[in-house]
Amino acid sequence: MFRSGSYRSAYNEGAFSRSMMAPKRVSVLTMTEDLGPTLLTERLRLRVPTGADTEFAQSMYSKPEVVRYIGAGEPELSMEEAAARIERYRARFGPLTGVWMVEGREDRVPRGFVLLKPIPFSSGSTAEQEDIEIGWHLHPHAWGSGFAAEAAAALLAHAESQGLQRLVAVTHPDNDASKAVAVRLGMTAAGLTTRYYDTTCELFCLDL
Repeated sequence: MFRSGSYRSAYNEGAFSRSMMAPKRVSVLTMTEDLGPTLLTERLRLRVPTGADTEFAQSMYSKPEVVRYIGAGEPELSMEEAAARIERYRARFGPLTGVWMVEGREDRVPRGFVLLKPIPFSSGSTAEQEDIEIGWHLHPHAWGSGFAAEAAAALLAHAESQGLQRLVAVTHPDNDASKAVAVRLGMTAAGLTTRYYDTTCELFCLDL
């Protein structure tokens, strides 16, 4: 549950659209902020997270169903852990990359986070250049609404506009919902890999 009454009200009033369709590419309006751009889609606003988002992060990443396929799968229960996560997300921003808060374009209700960042290679793996990962973490209230694909499509458009030529996405082998989002984005399934994160992942690739 959200501790903020404004969050609870927005969810209870059915703020989330139930449209199941999202385009593979979207028109994106970019507005520059202190660390990175704000990206707008038809329904969503992707912006730099701030300390004001700590409560939402704590609510979301404390849920076992959210973290089940993220890292070690351990819920982050404290506000201190959530604050540290927001600071890590803010530190990710560079000329092309970052971790964006996803919220409703009109209602500003938070839905989750999407990322575009260098992906860490597993120990012993080498490459001539770094790979850029695209990913998505959404609150359960936003599941099944097409928001993950819509937000990620905005990042695809941003990456392409900035001259990136290739993106990868990795999922837990059992995370069928996340794999479906990658396919919906037009990414190509490349099978299992141990190339990243010192674990076995399902790999998806996309040439821009």
